[in-house]
Amino acid sequence: MAGIVRATSLIVTPITPHRAVLLLPLVFPHRSFRLSAARIRCSAAGNKSPPPEFSSTAKIRSEVLSPFRSVRMFFYLAFIASGSLGGLIAITRLISALSNPVRAADVPEILKGIGIDFGAVSIFAFLYSRDSSAKNAQLARLTREETLSNLKLRVDEKRIIPVSAFRGIARLVILAGPASFISESYERSVPFTDGLLERGVLVVPFSMDGNSPNLESKETEEDNSDVGKKKRLWQLSPVYTSEWAEWIDEQKQMANISKDSPVYLSLRMDGRVRGSGVGYPPWNAFIKQLPPVKGIWSGLLDGMDGRV
Repeated sequence: MAGIVRATSLIVTPITPHRAVLLLPLVFPHRSFRLSAARIRCSAAGNKSPPPEFSSTAKIRSEVLSPFRSVRMFFYLAFIASGSLGGLIAITRLISALSNPVRAADVPEILKGIGIDFGAVSIFAFLYSRDSSAKNAQLARLTREETLSNLKLRVDEKRIIPVSAFRGIARLVILAGPASFISESYERSVPFTDGLLERGVLVVPFSMDGNSPNLESKETEEDNSDVGKKKRLWQLSPVYTSEWAEWIDEQKQMANISKDSPVYLSLRMDGRVRGSGVGYPPWNAFIKQLPPVKGIWSGLLDGMDGRV
């Protein structure tokens, strides 16, 4: 009887779903309850998914790249608030003028003021929305670049370092596709090996079909120096390939590229993405556009590496 009374009091007492979850084990101590994922989702129904979170590093880089955007957005909001307040005051004046025949002559002037106020609000709201969209797009791009910088590369049997370790040292060119695509890209790069190395280019081949590409030249007569240069150009290999595959698939999805399409992606000396494309990388364009890593211009042109 006591158990019935306690259960009845629980049913009668108005409680929230969260309180019910906490009280049920106390009312029935002889039974165990498991909270399934579905029950948790039901109790949280109505809660909107949180907006995407960006790292503090991405936000700082965004402010550096667009230093006046936050100032513009602040003034846009101030102008929107000012115009909205002026429009509301004008509406109260319009209502008063319409209800008073003596002030009927003021109606056209009041309507003109309302039009100006809400026109200004619309313009500044559009400008704010445009800057906000550009900011979110930039933060998303910087977040993707930050994720890329944390991916690991194998330099040799003993060294595994992140992509970010090559900032200021090398310009990485990432190739992602089947083994046949990697092998053909290697053959196409052979005539440009010296020029690519002079410009700090290092290739990251990622075979997405699980097969090993053939990274040996078809030329029979080669000296040891040429072989060493080719190995140095193609010495890097991705580690934790599932993370690499996830990142590359995300880039393809955002660019509306087929998942099976072979792609290349080139980075600037400072680690930012310079360009990308479907198919074989334009090795000759790299040599024409990229400055050498040695000389009077080294370091000054790290962020201006061309378009490819």
